[in-house]
Amino acid sequence: MPAAADGTALAPRAWICRATPPASASAQGTSAGPLAGLSFAVKDNIDAAGVPTTAGCPAFAYTPTASAFVVQKLLDAGAQLAGKTNLDQFACGLNGTRSPFGAVPNAFNPAYVSGGSSSGSAYVVATGQTDFSLGTDTAGSGRVPAGLNNIVGLKPSRGLISARGVVPAAQSVDCVSIFARTVATAVQVLESAMAHDALDPYSRRLALASEPFAPAFRFGVPATLEFYGDGAAEAAFSEAVARLQALGGTPVAIDFAPLAQVAALLYESALVAERYTAIRSFFDDHEAEVVEPVRSIIAAGRQYSAADLYEVQTELKRLGQQADAMWSCSADGRSEGPPQARPAPCTHERGSEYPDPHAVGSVGANIDVLVVPTAPTHYTIAQMQQDPVVLNRRLGAYTNFVNLLDYAALSVPSAVRADGLPFGITLIAPCGSDWQLADLGQRYHHATGLTQGATGLPLPPMRAIAGLRKPAIATAMVRVAVVGAHLSGMPLNTQLTERGAVLAGPAETAPDYRLFALPGTTPPKPGLLRVGADQGACIALEVWEMPLSAYGSFVALIPAPLGIGTLALRDGSTVQGFVCEPEALHGALDISHLGGWRAYMTSLKTAAA
Repeated sequence: MPAAADGTALAPRAWICRATPPASASAQGTSAGPLAGLSFAVKDNIDAAGVPTTAGCPAFAYTPTASAFVVQKLLDAGAQLAGKTNLDQFACGLNGTRSPFGAVPNAFNPAYVSGGSSSGSAYVVATGQTDFSLGTDTAGSGRVPAGLNNIVGLKPSRGLISARGVVPAAQSVDCVSIFARTVATAVQVLESAMAHDALDPYSRRLALASEPFAPAFRFGVPATLEFYGDGAAEAAFSEAVARLQALGGTPVAIDFAPLAQVAALLYESALVAERYTAIRSFFDDHEAEVVEPVRSIIAAGRQYSAADLYEVQTELKRLGQQADAMWSCSADGRSEGPPQARPAPCTHERGSEYPDPHAVGSVGANIDVLVVPTAPTHYTIAQMQQDPVVLNRRLGAYTNFVNLLDYAALSVPSAVRADGLPFGITLIAPCGSDWQLADLGQRYHHATGLTQGATGLPLPPMRAIAGLRKPAIATAMVRVAVVGAHLSGMPLNTQLTERGAVLAGPAETAPDYRLFALPGTTPPKPGLLRVGADQGACIALEVWEMPLSAYGSFVALIPAPLGIGTLALRDGSTVQGFVCEPEALHGALDISHLGGWRAYMTSLKTAAA
């Protein structure tokens, strides 16, 4: 455990300071606005007016007179600041143990690391203490803590959120990141936070892609994956690949070596000089006040020349050119640069589990999104403190390259392993793909059936991504409502996806229905019965759009006592959906009070635990 200067042990904690009533004017959000009613925390390398900024180093502390640009944007949107959170000192680390304020524990098992450097920001969201939080992300600090705490980590395109008022780590690649328990909340925050800031040298105007990924999308998977002996993580990632296939994706193996080479440059080349530059004047005068191994990492930046930096920048450009060709679409419309040519379509025939690996940079890769484990394994705090450099580097195996190559990324929860530890995946695509990633990430997250962070609360209904246009449906489609085993992430969902059905979104029945758990069904299924408005409730469901040509074969699979009828929805519309014969409900358990099948299944898991 870290110790103070006098040798006194410091208790692990996520907060560095809390806003105490009456909150200061700087912490108060407006009474109205898109974020009104939401509370948030900020990593303590981000300024909040009148509140000390420490960057995890008490000797560095100062009290700003103005809030960071992004913090003020969120306050103006109605959110209320709850306090400042702990971090790996000077945002240098991916594990959450490099702080004189104490190591931040994992939200699911306090013996394990939370992930860093935005450790405290992730912890307070995962445990339900705030609705969202801000972190920063240079090498993965907005993603690794999300993956290790079962929450969402949105790392936006560089420059989309101003970093003015943020203590830099490596200013040219830093991003302000967003933690939330759902993708919808993270998107809501991004909508309020993003803006061009002429006083931030790295802020830029970005036109975000407005078309979602196609229903049949191609996702890249590293042909060779390293989990450092963690079989549970390896199994969880295999499940993630299968889930993405159920959502309409086709996996494409890619050569990860060039991306790994980019990742290595961040700490093992002249690029590390930018970390020294960020706090040069303080570091030169107060080097002894910086904890190890942060001190050694930053000090290493002194040894490089300008020639060394130019050399590594050229190498980075070379590797970036190779990586660019793996995408099925260019960055057209995502930055100020000119459009690039679209790669020729892949003609490789599918073989075994994945197509044969295409080298990154080959025209054949042609992927829409890259999918990697957010972190390849999970370590205890004790393990991390015994080997802080090597184990930290492993946590960044699939994150370090992203900002250097100007990609957007979204970490979403994927599973809670058999040992009780969370596992997340990260969706990555070129700059400007933020809304596309959010759309796919939200559908994926809801397909997992997981609860929110460490709170045990079920996921709320999905929300449409406002920045995306819904693609036109080229063929005749029928809308089908499902309430039970056909929901996304449930055992029979593949009966929809294998027929080309696409999730249109969540909905609720009119308050005329009751839902029952049918006894003796495999897999477990519910029965929905219309009883009248004075006796019913609104039941959660999903609406899917299925090609009319496949509808008949789908209906033919439905066993008695279930059938298809016309359901009335809460918004007044109607849709085809599952209904049940009344005679089959004698002796069935009425679960209407839970509001839906997913909540019922979650209650069974909670009771079993």
